[in-house]
Amino acid sequence: MEDLFDNRLWNRGLVNEDFWNGRSGEPALNIKETDHYFEIELAAPGFTKKDFEVSIENRYLTIKAEKEFTDEEKEEEYTRKEFSYNSFTRTLLLPENVLEDEIKAKYNDGVLRFKLTKKEEVKKLKPRKVEIA
Repeated sequence: MEDLFDNRLWNRGLVNEDFWNGRSGEPALNIKETDHYFEIELAAPGFTKKDFEVSIENRYLTIKAEKEFTDEEKEEEYTRKEFSYNSFTRTLLLPENVLEDEIKAKYNDGVLRFKLTKKEEVKKLKPRKVEIA
């Protein structure tokens, strides 16, 4: 048990890295591929759907998000004002076999999900033997 905490978690930075994968401004990203589509999951809790801007240009999918929060409390003897700002940009090069016009996105429970449908592949020819003359 001691080895688990000393070597695996603490020394590899898994506990000390923040949510953004230790990279400034880049949220965690998962990509899954099936025969028919790619699925991308981008972890971005605390944002709302309107905080995102997603664009596609020259096969690059760019995901931007910005959120600003301000809270002010005024009392007779003091004023307390808090604010925070969070933003990130991720850009991914799409594979050539993705139908860009059919990309769908959905944001739910802090995760932005994309479904990228693949183009119909050209049917593969059956292998054949070549006679040597």
